[in-house]
Amino acid sequence: MDRLQRAAVLLSLIDQLNAIGSWSGETHVQKTTYFLQELFDVPLGFAFVLYKHGPYSFNLNDEIADLRADNVLRLEPKPPYGPGILPGAESDQIRQRFPKTMKTYRREIEFVAQRLGPMRVAELERVATALYVSHEPSMSCDVEARVARIRELKPHISPEQAREAVRQSDAFVADAGSLRATA
Repeated sequence: MDRLQRAAVLLSLIDQLNAIGSWSGETHVQKTTYFLQELFDVPLGFAFVLYKHGPYSFNLNDEIADLRADNVLRLEPKPPYGPGILPGAESDQIRQRFPKTMKTYRREIEFVAQRLGPMRVAELERVATALYVSHEPSMSCDVEARVARIRELKPHISPEQAREAVRQSDAFVADAGSLRATA
């Protein structure tokens, strides 16, 4: 996927997040993009690492900055929190140029935005970390092993929160499989 197609997918994701009333800050964009790549193999090509608040892509952060510089995206202050990400003045050009790309991933984008968009940042961190841990090569599918790994990586997450995050992550994976099966 080239840069402009990737911009079309990100723009579509941000449009969908905003349409459902999400705050659409960078954390929401980071985590929903991670889920698009991991659950649906959307070929965005961002490298994610486990960082302060769960999976994070420095490449995606740079891409958002570049799209802001190109006026495809813009920031809007949302006190008392950080800014939300909105379409910029040049966003319609991307939409008009890549309707097929946006349509190709529409169902996946809607799924991810609807499931993750309403979450608060702390919940996003937990659920995305649970998915990240579940995809570690040495990790078993055992719930308690994943809970222990999450707690090892993120000691501020309680055992109950980690268990709930694993449950939610597993439900997302199962539901994503069902969505792929109906495509």
